[in-house]
Amino acid sequence: MKTPLRAALAALALLTVAPAAAHDYTLGPIVIDHPWARPTIPNRPTAGYFELENTGDVADRLVAARSPAFGRIEFHRTSMKDGVMKMEAQEAVEIPPGASLAFARRGYHVMLFDAVEQLGVGDRFPLELVFENAGAVTVELIVDRRGPKAEAGGMDHSGHGGGHDGTKTN
Repeated sequence: MKTPLRAALAALALLTVAPAAAHDYTLGPIVIDHPWARPTIPNRPTAGYFELENTGDVADRLVAARSPAFGRIEFHRTSMKDGVMKMEAQEAVEIPPGASLAFARRGYHVMLFDAVEQLGVGDRFPLELVFENAGAVTVELIVDRRGPKAEAGGMDHSGHGGGHDGTKTN
């Protein structure tokens, strides 16, 4: 049986996102590809992933994210320094012109705190991404353990990206 929140999230997703078969979104020069998130665990944050591409001639910045499924959302970057892996909150994330930036494990990612209800494999929820120049777009994240394999014809797209920092230039 669906809870009221789950039913509301499903209805909102149908009204505000592109078809799940494509599972990529375009907002001006910004392309968001295969958004997904890990399942929630009680009283613990989870993470969301996707790839951003800036096809334009001007840099843009991802400055905010919101979702009715979570109480707080932050951008984080995992990095290795002096042999120690650390995670740091980021106020915003710049996407250079003509470049891609992977939000992937061991790099940039969206930290999702205070889940309104537990989300398991196969669940979906909306996430509004706000860009400084391009504006705002709502995408649908699919909850999975390892990435959006089903949407990509069996290919795991969670590890897109070139260099160690997740950026690649086209």
